[in-house]
Amino acid sequence: MSDYVSQSLSAFMGLFAVMNPVANTPVFLGLTEGDSDGVRKRVARRAVLIAFLIVTVFCVFGASILRLFGITFPAFQIAGGIVVFGIGLKMLQGEQSRVHNPSKNDLDLEAELEVAISPLAVPILAGPGTITTAMSFVSSGKPFALLVTIAAFLVLCVVTYVFFVAGQRFIRYVGQGGVKVVTRFMGLILASMEGDVASLDQRRELALNTPSGT
Repeated sequence: MSDYVSQSLSAFMGLFAVMNPVANTPVFLGLTEGDSDGVRKRVARRAVLIAFLIVTVFCVFGASILRLFGITFPAFQIAGGIVVFGIGLKMLQGEQSRVHNPSKNDLDLEAELEVAISPLAVPILAGPGTITTAMSFVSSGKPFALLVTIAAFLVLCVVTYVFFVAGQRFIRYVGQGGVKVVTRFMGLILASMEGDVASLDQRRELALNTPSGT
């Protein structure tokens, strides 16, 4: 039971760190500046729904998608781990990665399009880091790991929606300084998370390769 609880918390915290609804709230407010509360709620709802669908598809069919392109999961893990570590390092330094937070020029190009789809859903919410992290948690192939990861991301999507909708009140309450503190803490988690995931995979391999009764 303790392993299940630990895995559930690990999945939620890992996904929370890389998706970081706290740091993304000011981004959302900037993208929806001048919009009514109703429009903001629709944009937030659509963004988290699309992000949830994308991550769920990769959790369920990610291995097949990688095989289709001739990519092994260890190679995908390494590439994704570099992306996740880079995002975490930038956050720890008080910066935002271009992968996690598009430049202003990128936002200007997308201004006339649905911001809920791009850049909110992709790549801000369901970017390479989020997808890689989710796939790492389901890499064991066990149904429980899949269910826990999808459930954790669903809860995170609800949390993100609440942050976005109540964004203005949240920013006024914690201030920009509070957002920076949380962002750097999340960056620290991200920067060390890949080692924890690798350790978890090693424990799984050891358990599988250890004869019973020894």
